[in-house]
Amino acid sequence: MLKSEITQIMVMERTDYLIAGASHAALAAMHAIRLVDADGSLTVVGRDRKLPYSPTALPYVVSGRSDSNLVFLRDDAYFALARTSYRCGHALVRVEPANRIAELDDGSRLQFGKLLLATGARPVIPSIPGFEAVPYHVLRTLDDALRLRAELPRTRHAIVLGAGLIGMHAAENLSKSGARVTIIELQGQVLPGYFDAEAAAIIAGAFERDGHVTIHTDTRVIAAEAGPQGVVLRLQGGPPVTGDLLLVGAGVAPVVDFLSGSGIRCDRGILVDASMRTSVEGIWAAGDVAQAASFYDARPVLNGILPNAVEQGRIAGMDMAGDRTLQGYRGAVPLNTYSYFGRHAVSVGSATAPPGAEIIVRSDADAERYLKIILDEGRLHGIFAINTPLDAGVMWQLVRRRTDLTPLRDRFLAQPREAGRALMSRLWR
Repeated sequence: MLKSEITQIMVMERTDYLIAGASHAALAAMHAIRLVDADGSLTVVGRDRKLPYSPTALPYVVSGRSDSNLVFLRDDAYFALARTSYRCGHALVRVEPANRIAELDDGSRLQFGKLLLATGARPVIPSIPGFEAVPYHVLRTLDDALRLRAELPRTRHAIVLGAGLIGMHAAENLSKSGARVTIIELQGQVLPGYFDAEAAAIIAGAFERDGHVTIHTDTRVIAAEAGPQGVVLRLQGGPPVTGDLLLVGAGVAPVVDFLSGSGIRCDRGILVDASMRTSVEGIWAAGDVAQAASFYDARPVLNGILPNAVEQGRIAGMDMAGDRTLQGYRGAVPLNTYSYFGRHAVSVGSATAPPGAEIIVRSDADAERYLKIILDEGRLHGIFAINTPLDAGVMWQLVRRRTDLTPLRDRFLAQPREAGRALMSRLWR
């Protein structure tokens, strides 16, 4: 062994708990650890060169509704009080489970007792011929949001690739800044992961009327190139689209490139059990990077929503610290709330109705109101609404608790928010 290698091993930093990632899952795990173990050394490593913040705030930074200096979830004083070393601007590049060593992108190596992987997700860049040669924006980090905001005043015609939540938020902000916007979506509707076609058509109509946005669904981009007016996207079966700004909102994928050779089992994300343990002892995963059981059928799924990240992080932290009150993860239940052009939409639970389920739909396209309730054996399976009062958190709890709504079925169908709140006020006592 070389002398330099011996010296490196001797000075290698050691920590009892290492958390790779610095958003909701990581912070929830950190808090759960400290509730049980106040003295163990704890290190949080984040790849962003900033204090922790929530990706959910980014569209509001772009719009200007949120000050970029006021979106941070924790400050230096919090980490100091929690006796935690916070190292920002360092990405995890390699894990050696046998030696309990994590290597960072600056070449430093940390020896850990227990490791939580909460590395999140990154934007998916589509494999389109010519795409690597054109300029484009994504919206996943605070720097991404600030760059996009800076472009708003000089953008005349924007192209948004993808009609998920990120794409639709960006399209609204671009439209409100005065730009013409074209949305291109491969699937047959906007927001395909959240609403059915009828609800999606109501949302799309508001974009087309209020935002003067052009939406192309069921449309494939076959080539991209730089043109004199900006970016040119060539479409299958239609004329090309030109814009001076291109934003890619085609989804995200878990950050798992550091796992090569680690032996940690992955599918689409890192596979975990009900305690957020991976296939390798001493290593846990939580948040957008973790693939855990679905609430509905125990199938391992990715569920990149804030409440899910917090719950998984809390469970992982409790298990890492040996908290005896730990109750295992009950499965992922989707939950999303979405505001657009002064309207509000909510999506809770699964839109796939099981055999024999009762489906109730009330829709008024002219009034832009929509409500869809799916009941399975008297229990809420999913609920989806546009401009209809709902308490999303209450609905989420009713699904997760498998609460029998049969005794108040008619009242719930008539007034789901009021009936749900009344029921949960009793259950929470």
